[in-house]
Amino acid sequence: MGIPHQTSPEEASRARAWALESVGGLGAGGLDLLSKGRDVYGFFIRTLYYTFRGTRRPGAVLEQCYQIGNRSLVFLCVVMGFFGMIMVFQAGVQAGRIIPDVSQIGGTYIQLLVRDLAASIGALMLATRVGAGIAAELGSMVVTEQVDALRMCAADPIDYLVKPRFIASLIMTFFLVVIAGAVAFGTGMVSGQVFFNIPPDVFANFSKVSTGDVVIGTSKCIAYGAAIPIMSGYSGLTAFGGSEGVGWATTRAVVNSSLAVIILNFLISGAGYLIFD
Repeated sequence: MGIPHQTSPEEASRARAWALESVGGLGAGGLDLLSKGRDVYGFFIRTLYYTFRGTRRPGAVLEQCYQIGNRSLVFLCVVMGFFGMIMVFQAGVQAGRIIPDVSQIGGTYIQLLVRDLAASIGALMLATRVGAGIAAELGSMVVTEQVDALRMCAADPIDYLVKPRFIASLIMTFFLVVIAGAVAFGTGMVSGQVFFNIPPDVFANFSKVSTGDVVIGTSKCIAYGAAIPIMSGYSGLTAFGGSEGVGWATTRAVVNSSLAVIILNFLISGAGYLIFD
């Protein structure tokens, strides 16, 4: 039999130090996350305040509606068009292995599209297109000291820069999701006709769409439209370190906006299931 290894006092001390360092690192990470969450919450509350009580600048919201809406429309429609074709094709292939009749795919697809897919997939695409643009623009203004100049003129950057983007995002996200969802429905219908011989009048089965589905889908549009400019604006206004800092702010905006969309999707879907199902 071998002689059991006995831990020396030095090894035990190093193990305790490593354990304490690991716990300390986890604690510091948790505290930093809570601090960032508190800052984002305060940023959101100030944005809401200036939305109703801030200064009015004619044309600012319309300009941002164009930047967020018109310049994202083609990109979003192309993505959702291919998404609709892929979803119906894959659903038909998988369902055809179980049941011989796949004519009811349209009703289920439309329900999922209204309840979740149109808003969630569209918002994730907007997080990459709109979120990156907002963070890059505001981050560039921070590192070139334009934001400091606004503060010297007694103008709050949230009121002057974030509020118009927040209002425009709330408005345009809803319309973009509706239009992109219609495109996804149309391409899905074409896919069903071409690959599975499902007639368009059979595919367009809206009987499974309930009031709860519409309410949940609309709630997601509003929540996502608010989350993307908040997370992106916060990332942009907290940028530092020159052009490299702008790059990090843009990356942070896309990641945080996408994560916010996923978390909100879970929360709203859960609440909708408890209320309507």
